[in-house]
Amino acid sequence: MKPGVILAEILEGRRISGEEFLFLYQEADLLALARAAVTIRDRRFPNDLITFIIDRNINYTNVCSCRCKFCAFYREATSPDAYVMGKEELFRKIEEAVNAGATQVMIQGGLHPELGIDYFTDMFSSIKRKYDITIHSLTAPEIVHIAGVSGLTTRETLQRLAAAGLDSLPGGGAEVLHDEVRTRISPNKIRTAEWLRVMQEAHEIGLKTTATMMMGSLDTVEHRLAHLEAIRELQDKTGGFRAFIMWTYQPGNNELMGSKVTSLEYLRMLALSRLYLDNFAHVQGSWVTQGKQIGQLSIFFGADDLGSVMLEENVVRAAGLAYKASKEEIIDLIRKAGKTPAQRDTAYNILKIF
Repeated sequence: MKPGVILAEILEGRRISGEEFLFLYQEADLLALARAAVTIRDRRFPNDLITFIIDRNINYTNVCSCRCKFCAFYREATSPDAYVMGKEELFRKIEEAVNAGATQVMIQGGLHPELGIDYFTDMFSSIKRKYDITIHSLTAPEIVHIAGVSGLTTRETLQRLAAAGLDSLPGGGAEVLHDEVRTRISPNKIRTAEWLRVMQEAHEIGLKTTATMMMGSLDTVEHRLAHLEAIRELQDKTGGFRAFIMWTYQPGNNELMGSKVTSLEYLRMLALSRLYLDNFAHVQGSWVTQGKQIGQLSIFFGADDLGSVMLEENVVRAAGLAYKASKEEIIDLIRKAGKTPAQRDTAYNILKIF
């Protein structure tokens, strides 16, 4: 079957198979993929809006027992620049974020061997007492780690965190959901089945999450497809994922090194992800790892959201990459792509149209 025929059938509503995904990756014209992805997106969101959020990424500790080979951020507990953030600094960062218009904080950190459930429930409840802000925080590996330190199940951990103020979970720690890749790039991190189980448990107790994928380390397109199959299947079961966010591995300052994924390969995968993940409403374009121009181009490859005007980001920056964009720049990128910029909250409710 020709790529054009498959794309036409997808546009008529047929679900794409894994074999067709691989065939289109190899054979389809890039712009034909882009047109199909945009058509699917515009049918779902006919209002012409491209959204963004204002938030702050706060890393409560850089001490981590995971030692992932692609990470340039983590430190040993004995390192002179190791830290655990105190409440005074945490509140200062949140105060700055609120004053800058942020509606969300994304609090994430390393797997610190001494930080158990009480540290996090106290943190979240104290934030909620002081600020009207969404806590979109802690990845699946952090949940598993906190549970282990605290002698709890992951479901109990999620329930206690939610009761303390956790609103939703980011999809970090997924990298590529294929254990052949995970055992090579992050041998001490949770395996695919655990990541999926934590996400399912979160969905079952009412916590929405996002799903992410880091492409371009040691993964092949077959590994990426396995990742997409896993999250599509879980989404069929729970409907708990709000968005899919794909970003690219950065080879600087880490043990893994290697080379960057090209922007064209990123855009091809983005368009195919929009077509394959037919049960995901939102697909985000990544200007943080690709740069503002490719972030803008992602709008023409199926993205309906440009993510965050990040007031702070440390993990990608530690790898030697420091793209920044102000609210005005994001608005300008969207406008120049012929779309209408809109600020959203964590749940993708529109707060303001520009």
